[in-house]
Amino acid sequence: MSAHAAVEPAGATPRAKAIAAKVEAFVRDVVVPYEKDPRQGPHGPTEELVHEMRAKARAAGVLTPHILGDGDHLTQAETAYVLIRSGLSILGPTAVNTAAPDEGNMYLLGKVGSEAQKERFLKPLVEGRARSAFFMTEPALEGGAGSDPSMMLTTCRLDGNHWVINGRKAFITGAEGAKVGIVMAKSDDGACMFLVDLPDPAIRTERVLDTIDSSMPGGHAVVTIDNLRVPADQMLGASGEGFKYAQVRLSPARLSHCMRWLGACTRANEIATDYACRRQAFGKTLIDHEGVGFMLAENLIDLKQAELMIDWCAGVLDGGSLGTAESSMAKVAVSEALMRIADRCVQVMGGMGVSGDTMVEQVFREVRAFRIYDGPTEVHKWSLAKKIKRDWKQARAG
Repeated sequence: MSAHAAVEPAGATPRAKAIAAKVEAFVRDVVVPYEKDPRQGPHGPTEELVHEMRAKARAAGVLTPHILGDGDHLTQAETAYVLIRSGLSILGPTAVNTAAPDEGNMYLLGKVGSEAQKERFLKPLVEGRARSAFFMTEPALEGGAGSDPSMMLTTCRLDGNHWVINGRKAFITGAEGAKVGIVMAKSDDGACMFLVDLPDPAIRTERVLDTIDSSMPGGHAVVTIDNLRVPADQMLGASGEGFKYAQVRLSPARLSHCMRWLGACTRANEIATDYACRRQAFGKTLIDHEGVGFMLAENLIDLKQAELMIDWCAGVLDGGSLGTAESSMAKVAVSEALMRIADRCVQVMGGMGVSGDTMVEQVFREVRAFRIYDGPTEVHKWSLAKKIKRDWKQARAG
């Protein structure tokens, strides 16, 4: 092999390449035109639009592409290769069913759910017939769980053969319109997870928040859970084991966010590059002005670094590790790199960059939110600093 030949990501296996090619063609040819569809608002695409796009994805054979026909998942490295392509349109992950929170919830159910739970709750998610919501975060002003899940205030108690759940939740992505819910609550044993059918009269949406991002169907809701009764066989796993199960979901979910938004920033950079190569100013195209050319060069560097970081962390997960520290590093590095890319794309495009005429403006908003979702940068750095101290102590003791 030539010394200058490109080294492909570990996930570029023959099957992943074949799936990714179909996904990319579908997103570019079918999904991108929907970016101007009026059936979108501040709280994401409507259910009508979601089902319309998914019907086309199903017909094209690209629905839920990271889960194979026999129920097996692609490796994390292969998943990255595919999910990056699904993110080339902001609507792409929703259209092909690789979006959060469904992608993470499907992964969790596949790992922890019983066969009966998989048939009832996982199957409609994989088939794209239902959306899901993960009920963990709680209102900050009430001292509830956020980046620190140990602060959870929502309670559950056993009453006969049912669990009774009470509490309030906030920033619950996709709660409006979801058919499957995973509810976290605290028993005397510790954290628990429950599978629930939605809607349920005991789970009431107080309001859907106005947030900087607008890509996720159903938006982000504040909900009240008032004496929700859940059959005991709908507990996911065992009482008190909820945080352990959350760790199963946590690292892959962090990483898949990085994958999808890398795809979005790749396309934003394509749009900004095209603009810079066409737009004339001060006697030459923008790309020929050093300041603009350097910004686009820096974008290429950040895009490649983000891709390599994702590939590295995916390899750690595929090796059997929980990858808690590695996924924290990847989430920080990738989200910060993507923010720089999105910001430069807006800057290169000037007035066009802050308008809704292209998807660049929305990418900027969405990536800004991503720097907070699944743990803000500062929490991940704090967690890594604690690990550094532990490792230092262990080294001195050894």
